[in-house]
Amino acid sequence: MSALLTADWFHLDSYYRKFDLYNMVWSMDEGLGNMIVSGAQYGGPIAVVRDRKQFVRIVTTAKPVITIYNCVGNIISKILWNNGVLIHMGWSDGEQLLCIQESGDVLIYDMFGAYQKTFSLGQEVRDTKVCKAQLFSNPHGKGLAVITTTNRIFLLSNVSEPKIRTVPEIPRANEPISCWCVISSDPRVTPNIAVLVCRDKEVYRCQLGESRPILMRPDITNAFTLILTIVPSDNGRHVALFTDSGFLWLGSSDFKSKYCEIDTEYIKQPKELLWCGSQAVIAHWDDTMCIYGLNGTSVKYPYDGPFHLIQESDCVRVISEMTHELIQKVPVVVEKIFRINSTAPGSYLVEASKQFQRRSHRADEYIRLVKPDLAAAVQDCIDASTFEFDPDVQKMLIRAAQFGKGFISDPLLTEHYVDTCRWLRVLNALRGVRVGIPLTYLQAQHLGKHILLDRLIWRRLHCLAEHIASYLQLKDGQTRVLSHWACYKVTQPHLDNESAAREIGEKLKNIPGISYSTIAMKAAEKGRKALAIKILEYETRSSLQVPLLVSLGEGSSALMKATASGNTDLVYTVLLHLKEKMGKHEFELTIVNFKLAHSLYIKYCASHNREALRKVYVQEDDFHGQATTHVRDAIEQSNPGSVEASLISARECYRKGRNDLGVSICEEARKLCKQQSSLQETYGESFVGLSLHDTVKKLLEQGEIKLADKLRSEYRMPDKRYWWLRILVMADNYKWDDLEKFSKSKKSPCGYEPFVDACLKYGKNDEALKYLSKCRDDIKVKYYVKAEFYEEAAQVAFEQKDESALLFVQNKCPVRESTKHAKIMALLEQLADKK
Repeated sequence: MSALLTADWFHLDSYYRKFDLYNMVWSMDEGLGNMIVSGAQYGGPIAVVRDRKQFVRIVTTAKPVITIYNCVGNIISKILWNNGVLIHMGWSDGEQLLCIQESGDVLIYDMFGAYQKTFSLGQEVRDTKVCKAQLFSNPHGKGLAVITTTNRIFLLSNVSEPKIRTVPEIPRANEPISCWCVISSDPRVTPNIAVLVCRDKEVYRCQLGESRPILMRPDITNAFTLILTIVPSDNGRHVALFTDSGFLWLGSSDFKSKYCEIDTEYIKQPKELLWCGSQAVIAHWDDTMCIYGLNGTSVKYPYDGPFHLIQESDCVRVISEMTHELIQKVPVVVEKIFRINSTAPGSYLVEASKQFQRRSHRADEYIRLVKPDLAAAVQDCIDASTFEFDPDVQKMLIRAAQFGKGFISDPLLTEHYVDTCRWLRVLNALRGVRVGIPLTYLQAQHLGKHILLDRLIWRRLHCLAEHIASYLQLKDGQTRVLSHWACYKVTQPHLDNESAAREIGEKLKNIPGISYSTIAMKAAEKGRKALAIKILEYETRSSLQVPLLVSLGEGSSALMKATASGNTDLVYTVLLHLKEKMGKHEFELTIVNFKLAHSLYIKYCASHNREALRKVYVQEDDFHGQATTHVRDAIEQSNPGSVEASLISARECYRKGRNDLGVSICEEARKLCKQQSSLQETYGESFVGLSLHDTVKKLLEQGEIKLADKLRSEYRMPDKRYWWLRILVMADNYKWDDLEKFSKSKKSPCGYEPFVDACLKYGKNDEALKYLSKCRDDIKVKYYVKAEFYEEAAQVAFEQKDESALLFVQNKCPVRESTKHAKIMALLEQLADKK
């Protein structure tokens, strides 16, 4: 069995293997030899277009057609190229086809040929034209570099966020460049992105961010006059050079280390030269493929027809007209188990498993041999199974691991075993002919579960994606798959709106996290407004539902949903939109049926547009509302005539609404305004707009007591308020004698406490003493204390026989007043004796 498993192995500096993935089912009119082929990494689609540089008989249309295939050769889509001269095409990390034109425009299509967007590389590139282009991987994403006809190099590190940058110009810029490449390395170890440019024998390193290029000096022993090809390894640490003398030079990317120099026996430049991992280089000449190791050894494979190479991070895929093959370094763990005469623990465990299945006693002998290293053997069998593409070999290794696992107890190993089995089933499903994604286990781990799921979604394999999301226990996997399925469903023109909306609603009704508004937006983008509205009926979040209804022109529905939600911000959003889009009459008829919306509109108008509010009130015969708007106008105006006119309007509205109180108030306010206008002319100070209280106070401050008294009588100001105002004004003017006379003029309607407060406000405790005896009995003690007359306060409390009041005075009396404390104590004792 081991001999059969190693039949496709070959040896360079270590073992490599080459095996078939698929038998291709191409359906192209011309052979691969006349085609430019661009394959996406990670088992992605393959774009094929006729090479314009080759003269062939045109069978179909004269315009180029880009055909996109899967890895089995089934057609996914076709793009009729109606644009400018196509310089280069490649794939982004999101499996979108990038087509770089001579003008510097980059057109982006999805794998189904649908145009996505275009971005430009700038005016200078447009003016000087692109002659060469390369796509490269780096830590920022998929990058793009171009060389113009003037040998200027422009570069962007991520096509998803195009930001054009230039690299240093090489000397003698007008001389032709023989070859070039972009090298991207780990930014933690070396500078990130650089361009290696070859001219004749010279190699320049143009580092991004540097001002001038660096001349590199590779140690090439054999004579040459020109470097024809330069390619970097996927990790950016190694470089391969092919010279016009037919020698292949392999070394480090900084050119400080030389691994080997190989005579290829070919003078002609290879069609393709690329790295297989980081320890071998594959070259393509006509119908021959040569593989070179770092130790100088090589292997040749002849082909019956044309073929193309696709570089992956850990292998190389070979596409011919008949087959799709994979070349990779044999993983160490696989080599340990399957190499001839292997004595590794994993190899013994595989043999023990085979003997056990045959019910042979020799199984026990093999287990005894491997017993000390059984855990490592199980681990090796599990790991080796992940590198195999043949399900039978996978089963053999997994059975061996399961057999060995029965003799040990290791929870971590068991978990690893279960996880590996899951991944193998997923990978086998992806590698199947119906899907055609030949991912290796390492590639799958590098992509991760979520990106792997996205790649199935992009291919519209929703059923498989849903099963895999469930099988791999992805938290939001089902939601993502079904959301994309629904978005794709609404773009299908043959489905009627009713059935499409019903099918989407039934399929997604129990799925958490689904955004129906996103699906409806997609339907709207495709011109299916009716379908979008039906789908929005399933959206439970008003904040997402209402704005989209508004954008779809469904104002009434949006208003109904907004009012039903109770979210006033949403209601305002809809109202303002409808007001802008609708005529005045239509708008008013629309909102009148929605009580909340109508109320909020009135509130909005009250703050922002009073004239519109007044028109609403007039239309509804709301006389109270109309009067309110006129009153607000009067309050905000300063011109006496305007104020009086607004009050008259308000009075008439109240009269129509049979509000006698309102009529009376407005009439009195109008009369007051007229009098204030007269006072304003007389005294030259502002009176209009003041309240009756402030008007009277201002007159008192002016000394116009008779006029203030007249206003008080005319407008029936309460005596308490009038006395209080007079007390305040006299205190503010320090008229203490006038205050005393006023207190004796007649009995105060507001009591004598305001007199005390006014005196204390200005620190006139002696003046306050004149009025303390006239304060009410229930608060007299507190006011004496407030004025700091503690002995008098204690005497009043004693006379009132109020022990608690005496204690209150004792508590408030300062400690330093020992004499007063003694008198208070004596009064307390006397009061206690009387009891």
